[in-house]
Amino acid sequence: MRERFGFERLGLAANVMWHNDPRKLLFDLSRYKFVAKLLSGKGRVLEVGCGDAFCTRLVQQEVDSIMVIDCEKLFIEDIEDRITTTWPLDYRHHDILDGPIDGPFDGVYSLDVLEHIEPSDEKRFMQNICDSMGGQGLVIIGTPSLNSQAYAGASSKIGHVNCKSQEQLRSLIAEFCSDVLMFGMNDEVVHTGYSEMAHYLWAVGWRRN
Repeated sequence: MRERFGFERLGLAANVMWHNDPRKLLFDLSRYKFVAKLLSGKGRVLEVGCGDAFCTRLVQQEVDSIMVIDCEKLFIEDIEDRITTTWPLDYRHHDILDGPIDGPFDGVYSLDVLEHIEPSDEKRFMQNICDSMGGQGLVIIGTPSLNSQAYAGASSKIGHVNCKSQEQLRSLIAEFCSDVLMFGMNDEVVHTGYSEMAHYLWAVGWRRN
């Protein structure tokens, strides 16, 4: 492998996690595995707010194709620098608040982004996500819970302006999806237990025409 392909490197964000808190990288990978299994068998999929897209490869294993977008150009440049022919990726520098992206997509997911969206912009955020789909499909939103913020470190809480309770998250997603399933997550374990003890929340919605 070394002689044929050389060494791959971690993405910008993944490298920080591996250096400062390796468990955080495990948690991120676990979240992407959950998304990958939910989207398994889908055709074209969109990731909104991909960061360095280091974990995106888990989703690539389960779908036909994937487009990733992020509003931070630095992340997109990092993806371009690390891209391989074995794992091709359609990546774009785009802020979803500026408008939808070319679809259609069978599924859209966004992890650790909603908490950074101002409450006044959250409906535009969701509308542009749904308009990117162009039809029916699965919408997956993952975000730290409101209750988790009392225990989060200073670096984890940077820019967290819109954390929600499970019912608040359900209410938002239900405005755009006909059916919504809610899950909690602690570390790498997804569950349907008491939501106020969940450090991470999932909303899985079905979007119809």
